Amino acid sequence: MENTQASLLTGAEGIVECLKIEEISKVFCVPGESYLPLLDGIYDEPEIDLYSARHEGGASFMAEGYAKASGKPGVVMATRGVGASNLSIGVHTAYQDSTPMVVFIGQVSREVREREGFQEVNLQEMFRYTAKWAVELNEAKRVPELVQRAFRVAQTGRPGPVIVSLPEDMLKEKAVMNFGPKIIMPKPKPADSEIQEIEKLLKGAERPLIIAGGGVKAARAEDDLLSFVEHSGIPVLTAFRRHDVFPHHHKRFMGHLGLGTHPEIKKTVQEADVLLVLGSRLSEVTTQNYQFPQFHQRLIHIDIDADTIGKVFAPDIGVVADAKEALKGLQAIKGSEEWKDWSDQRRKAYEQAANIHASEDSSIYQQVYTSLIEDLPQGAIISNDAGNFAGWLHAYYPFRQKNTYIGPTSGAMGYGMPAALGAKLAHPNRPVISLSGDGGFMMTMQELETAVRYRIPVIALVFNNQSYGTIRMHQEIHHPGRVMGTSLSDAGFARYAESMGAIGIEVKEGAEFKAALSKALSREKPVVMDIKCDAEQVSVGKTIQQIREQSIIYNK
Repeated sequence: MENTQASLLTGAEGIVECLKIEEISKVFCVPGESYLPLLDGIYDEPEIDLYSARHEGGASFMAEGYAKASGKPGVVMATRGVGASNLSIGVHTAYQDSTPMVVFIGQVSREVREREGFQEVNLQEMFRYTAKWAVELNEAKRVPELVQRAFRVAQTGRPGPVIVSLPEDMLKEKAVMNFGPKIIMPKPKPADSEIQEIEKLLKGAERPLIIAGGGVKAARAEDDLLSFVEHSGIPVLTAFRRHDVFPHHHKRFMGHLGLGTHPEIKKTVQEADVLLVLGSRLSEVTTQNYQFPQFHQRLIHIDIDADTIGKVFAPDIGVVADAKEALKGLQAIKGSEEWKDWSDQRRKAYEQAANIHASEDSSIYQQVYTSLIEDLPQGAIISNDAGNFAGWLHAYYPFRQKNTYIGPTSGAMGYGMPAALGAKLAHPNRPVISLSGDGGFMMTMQELETAVRYRIPVIALVFNNQSYGTIRMHQEIHHPGRVMGTSLSDAGFARYAESMGAIGIEVKEGAEFKAALSKALSREKPVVMDIKCDAEQVSVGKTIQQIREQSIIYNK
């Protein structure tokens, strides 16, 4: 697209033009009087659909989930200080998850700035540490420059959220504007010498291992990773909550580095002598509390962001490159037959660790997840909140296709259902299922009304154990038997769903879930399944009583 001709536009109209240039078709918000001109500008654009949520936190999760599912930047709008505060959880999630998002926030008029006017807050300072960039548009004539820059910053390098502050009077101000073309994403390649150094280090390895992260997803390089693994024979682990970056049924898949990682999966990392890290920032969870790489292990770290390389661990080889371009360069590297025996051995260990069997006597969690594994259609998308209920998902669910998982590496509660709405809008023809605990679901369950109003048929599974389960687990570990603040009442989510115009299903026994899931998949309305769980079964491997007894013995 060539630069457009100069136009006389208001600040609000200029922003809408930037959205059109970037081919933004979905915008999420809670409306506010501080940016009404921008809402009015969107009113006249049939190419842009606006989704008004019930809470700014829900709107920001919807935008973040949409961005993950679509590969496009999420766009969310809110009003001044109060709206900004509410949506800040989504900004933090986008920052830690490296999700491209542009956040437009109304601001008081320029003439009353710095007087602590109604709902005034310094948005640039407020988001200094949770956004890639924050800018205030103080002149309408600079809208094209700064808004197009916001979209560039959000999407390039390590993606993330950008805050754009909109003084109320600037939105009405007119100026002559010139717009640049749609952003073309830069895709830096590794130098030939860097590929040669990587090949040399891998050829000297006995047990090389790939850790694949979100950078592979951002570059849409899943197929390139699969091709490289099949050619080289190097096994793969996925970084925290990047499950779908590599097919789990593949013989070179070795597991997921998450919370409560199985000892056999940790053993695979421990035994590796060279770690090839692709597009991961090597977070606390992925590195299992910064245990890996260990002193004896060589590290090859490839990432599109120069600041990410060496931020946690100094690499033997650090390469700044787009994951897709890097994998293209790595395709020529041939594998070694010496790697095969170890890889086969670790695959068998993973298969044993990831095997789930459910009988009538099994916990409701085992029966639910067994049914999800057996009965969800190919291409179904799963999102989840934070919580121990997700331990079964991380340990057992086999993600077979790319772009089938959306989860917050930030560990945000309340994320699952709103993010599922965003994902369903990105992929309306695919089933989308959210997983939440009762604690997390209730933080954003008002967005069920949003789902009903816009006819977004997601399926929300609520594992209802009447507790903040994860915190209860840690409470029992550190303060056994001294329960405080973690017990909840039964909120009756199925009845709530029906009152909102959705379908509510109560599941009291594991045997009931299979039929309930079949019913939910056949309906074109939002569905909430209230799954009654025992708080005693607080994690995949242990009950509260077992944790309490071990903690008492340990603390003696």
